[in-house]
Amino acid sequence: MPRGIPKLPSFKQNILHRLKITRGHLNRVIDMVESDRYCIDIVHQSMAVQAALKKTDEVILKNHMETCVADAIGHGRKNEVIAEIVKVLEKK
Repeated sequence: MPRGIPKLPSFKQNILHRLKITRGHLNRVIDMVESDRYCIDIVHQSMAVQAALKKTDEVILKNHMETCVADAIGHGRKNEVIAEIVKVLEKK
């Protein structure tokens, strides 16, 4: 059963910190577009947003596998959680 991000303050703080940095990059992209900045500069900043989100996804997925997936496997739900992860990875 889906449970959300584990209640470990350090993990949650890490994710929030990463997302706030990403939001800052995205705000910069918006400002650059509004200011008619050079396209390549905008693309570079946009790539920073994408890279930050990708890294955040990796951290969340790693944590998920170490906690939720391990727990589910221990409770006999191996096929269910493997299918769930495969479905997520297919969307990449």
